[in-house]
Amino acid sequence: GGHGEYRPGRPRIVPGNRRRRNSPAPAGGAAIIPRVQPAPPFGSARSTLWPETPPGHAPRPATWEAAITVVAGVGEATAERARVFGVGRVCDLLEHLPVRHMSYEDAKKVRDLIPGEEATVRVRLSSIEIRPTRRRGLRLVRARVADETGPLMAIWFNQDYLARQLNSGDLLLLRGKVDPGAPRQLTVKTHEVLGQGISEGLHTTGLVPVYAATEEMPARRLREVVDAARPLLRAAPERLPAWMRVRLHLPTASDALGALHFPRTAPEPRMGRRRLAFEELLVLQLGLAAVRRLATIGSAPVIGPSVDLVPRITAALPFTLTAEQQRVGAEIIRDLGRGHPMRRLLQGEVGSGKTIVAALAMAHAAEAGAQAALLVPTETLAEQHLRSLDQILAPVGIVPVLLTGRIPAAERARRLELLATGTAAIAVGTQALLTETVRFDNLGLVVVDEQHRFGVAQRQLLAERAKGTGGAAHLLYMSATPIPRTLALTAFGDLQVSTLRGRPVGRGEIPTRWVPEAERALAEEEVRAELRAGRQAYVICPLVEEGGVVAARAATEEAARLAEGPFKNFTVGLAHGAQSSDEKRRAMAGFSDGSTDILVATTVVEVGVDIANASIIIIEGADRFGLAQLHQLRGRVGRGAHPGRCLLFAEPTTETAIRRLEAISQEQDGLRLAELDLEIRGEGTVLGLRQSGATDLRFAKLGRDRRELAQARKIARQTLARDPHLTLPEHLLLREAVLTQFAELPRLLDA
Repeated sequence: GGHGEYRPGRPRIVPGNRRRRNSPAPAGGAAIIPRVQPAPPFGSARSTLWPETPPGHAPRPATWEAAITVVAGVGEATAERARVFGVGRVCDLLEHLPVRHMSYEDAKKVRDLIPGEEATVRVRLSSIEIRPTRRRGLRLVRARVADETGPLMAIWFNQDYLARQLNSGDLLLLRGKVDPGAPRQLTVKTHEVLGQGISEGLHTTGLVPVYAATEEMPARRLREVVDAARPLLRAAPERLPAWMRVRLHLPTASDALGALHFPRTAPEPRMGRRRLAFEELLVLQLGLAAVRRLATIGSAPVIGPSVDLVPRITAALPFTLTAEQQRVGAEIIRDLGRGHPMRRLLQGEVGSGKTIVAALAMAHAAEAGAQAALLVPTETLAEQHLRSLDQILAPVGIVPVLLTGRIPAAERARRLELLATGTAAIAVGTQALLTETVRFDNLGLVVVDEQHRFGVAQRQLLAERAKGTGGAAHLLYMSATPIPRTLALTAFGDLQVSTLRGRPVGRGEIPTRWVPEAERALAEEEVRAELRAGRQAYVICPLVEEGGVVAARAATEEAARLAEGPFKNFTVGLAHGAQSSDEKRRAMAGFSDGSTDILVATTVVEVGVDIANASIIIIEGADRFGLAQLHQLRGRVGRGAHPGRCLLFAEPTTETAIRRLEAISQEQDGLRLAELDLEIRGEGTVLGLRQSGATDLRFAKLGRDRRELAQARKIARQTLARDPHLTLPEHLLLREAVLTQFAELPRLLDA
């Protein structure tokens, strides 16, 4: 069919095996491994079939996992320097990918050099000397070199050691700038001595890889170590079965790594990186699909549509449910009635109405005879939710029970009895609600607020604890942090996702302005005007990297400065994470009842604090916050009858910080901001708790590899449909990779 067929004995094609122009033929007449044609883009009709790994080149795990001292020329000193940046094994070394490639043309003849250009020449050294100059501290190393077309003078600055290292007769590759005034003089940028066991032109010709490195282990030395490890590429484990590589026109893992480290054409590194990104995303999607399957195995309480409680609650509301709230509510009710555990994420803007949707779901559970629990990350937020639920559920007589650490022992025992006997239908508290000391009569629904604080493994462990008498409880996760679709398919791929779009009627946009320090006094007068009109204000102190104690001190000092200075005629309150629960509660209560005009706080108010009279928020050091967090914080104002405003005080020093401030000032849509945040900050740890910065995806980038993510999701579904436990011989290495990635769920693929 035009693709050809693999025949045992065919030479293995490795992009890393290249012979430079002008380089001598291998000694002994050894065969040159032929050039490989890089694979076309995914799905291309004109794709070439990559060959299967020949039997003689089966994976060698022992070599792949060996210490890098097995690489020729790597001693303990070099290995120690490499370990500083996480390279201790052969696999670490060959998976330490170049960050970019410098493109150098092949070597020129001396006679063809053009004044002013940067070029590479292949020459032989005649003599070398050190020359002092009139400038203090500047010494020249001058070398006379030549090729068959003529002589050349090579110049290095302050590199006296070269006079000891280089010897007459050495064959050199020199890369540098041709002197405009002396076409036979080259100021050397980099050089290499040929015939010392490294590939010719490794540093000076073709596509030269540039690695993240350290001063002790520079990119040049790392390039040489990777070159020495080139024969070990064949030990790279091939996790993708042949049928998958054929269908997607993918090279083997060793070919992909070779294309990145030793490319000959510009498309090869892109092809190699996409192969590695696809494999990484496939392993992730296989694991997430298995988590979804594990979560929905077994029975759960059947919670049908409400005929009494929910209609009475909605009739008593002072507003009408939006079409979005009704749509998402219907999705949840459909899940609750299926008899299998629901695992759904409810995401929406700050103020989009997630709480009312969750409250109605809990009322559905109560009407069906099941109990519901609302889990929140902090006691402050638990108390806020209790007040909201009391108002919503009062018309039908449901009284939620609050369980937090500060409830007296006798009262706690009474509330535990209410839950154990089924007298209390709804409980609100922190994760302690699901400890062994708390017994439910018939737990049917668990709602988890601010779920982005939990990773995939934490969610599954939570699901295993959430058992009711009728089987596994339904789980509804809520997040006010908008999640981009690409991140939803990875970090939240174990969940079904419902998105509440838009804001409730009457909730307007919050104008946001970046205020430079020079305009601080004018901005503070703007705040005073709001306070004189009877409104209230937040002042959010910046993130402090040193930790909570330092952040608390900064907030305390800022509160004192405001109370004694620009807002001395107003009441200033203080809330931060280092306070006791009682202190925080008193600070929040004072702001809530209006006795405090300004609340100075750390990000403790990011979620759950709902003060309708707060109309303006100042965020100090706004350049230190991420976009999603800035969007969350400004959502604290404008929640009542008065429009909100947000003032960002910042003096950014980086381009990234400026991009964030410009974006938050111009964009009100949370999902769009989340996409921008993903691009600016990175994905965070996809499977863990950290939600920004360096990602635990080594090769894939969610903003770049959307097509590979879609492919991986599709192939993962097809693979598990054919081999649910990944036990077929061709899938065993994939199974091993999934279990390694999801190590906290060791029986993931057994269900």
